[in-house]
Amino acid sequence: MTEWLSVPECAQALGVRDSRVRELLRERVLIATRRGPNNALAIPADFLLTDVPKPHVLPTLRGTATVLADLGLDDDAIVAWLLEDNAELGSTPVAALREGRRAPVRRVAQTLL
Repeated sequence: MTEWLSVPECAQALGVRDSRVRELLRERVLIATRRGPNNALAIPADFLLTDVPKPHVLPTLRGTATVLADLGLDDDAIVAWLLEDNAELGSTPVAALREGRRAPVRRVAQTLL
């Protein structure tokens, strides 16, 4: 089950201001989707590394999101794909990225054409 963070919750997890999270979203370092009755921005908690001395966004997220965007996926589709179980990877793509398996994730992403 995916844990979803609002912009303020994401900012708190990263130890930054809300404006910094919005900047990361604009720069596409971080990807969000709109959810819930208020259609508010929501960020999967798995996109963050918070169990480290200096919490930060998963470093391979930006490049992977760029690959997916170049294939024509919008942010909603990118988030959905990263969170879906993938038989070829044996996990979700974001779980594989968290394990350091960037190349296999991007290889699978390239097959989406």
